[in-house]
Order: sequence, then structure tokens, then C-alpha cells
Amino acid sequence: MPEFFHDKRLYYTPIEFALSHIGGTWKMPILWRLQEKPLRFSELKKDIPHITDKMLTSQLRELEAKEMIHREVFPVIPPKVEYSLTKKGEKAIPVIETIMKFGYDLIKDEGIVFPPKE
Repeated sequence: MPEFFHDKRLYYTPIEFALSHIGGTWKMPILWRLQEKPLRFSELKKDIPHITDKMLTSQLRELEAKEMIHREVFPVIPPKVEYSLTKKGEKAIPVIETIMKFGYDLIKDEGIVFPPKE
């Protein structure tokens, strides 16, 4: 497979390039939650357990830079900001769904009780 450069970075495969857009612990959960409707920062923070404010901010900025999400600032006081999926972000949803189903299958195959019982 031929390697290629984009934004001063060398990529070896299209998979690596795709994962630069949606990979990591938090990007897919953020995109997944935005598929239904635009959400504010506080709504995302509340809906994604264990993510810090700093991490959510950085991941939202990265997703915006990759044009996976749109950030809309409303001219009101106090300031209101909403995040929504772009067309490019919407194209990632079926991929995320496939990865999620694969994860559930792996969990089941390993005999893990999911969701865990308290």
C-alpha cells in the first residue's frame, strides 16, 4: 500500500488516516452522542462518564479541526455553544456502530458480564 503525506504527517494506510479522525478513547463516544441532535458542552460532559473538561475541550477542538463536527456560537448572554455533526461526521456513524458491535461480540466471547452487575 502506498504511503502518503497529509498536514505534514506520513500515513501508511487509509486505516491509519481514518483513525486519526475518529480514534482514541473519546472521539467516537462524542460523535456517537451527536448523531441525534446538537449538544452543548455541559450535555456532552454529563453524558460521557469519566471525561475531564480539559480532555473534552481538546477532543472537540480536534474533531472540529478535522471537520467532523461543527461548533456554533450563539450571540447571547451567557454565551451558548452547540456542537453538531457535519456530513463528514455523519459518515463515521456506521463505522462506529460496526466497531461497537464488534466490541460487544468480543466482550461476549470473553464471557464478560456487560453491563456489569452492581
